[in-house]
Amino acid sequence: MDSSPAVSRRNWPDETKARILEEALAPDANVSAVARRYGMSPSQLFGWRRKAFAKGQVERLETPSEEHSCSGGTVEIEIAGAMIRVGPTVSEDHLRRVLRAVRSA
Repeated sequence: MDSSPAVSRRNWPDETKARILEEALAPDANVSAVARRYGMSPSQLFGWRRKAFAKGQVERLETPSEEHSCSGGTVEIEIAGAMIRVGPTVSEDHLRRVLRAVRSA
């Protein structure tokens, strides 16, 4: 017999679910961060997105133009003798702080 406690499922109102999905579908959205902000599992939000695409409720945006895309999601910047590798989850504000710190060193 399983002695683990029962976990109640959260029932999201349609309006709330739509708002969360809209946020997660924004061009530069970090889906995991959006999920954490709402106290939900990232896998649940990825599932919602997948179902919304499959049902045709939302459309995938076209792939970014070549000038905005980067190979493997990582950008390398060499500045002041330092190599900085930036992944897709790094915020623009954080990157600016890092670049300022390297320039002033």
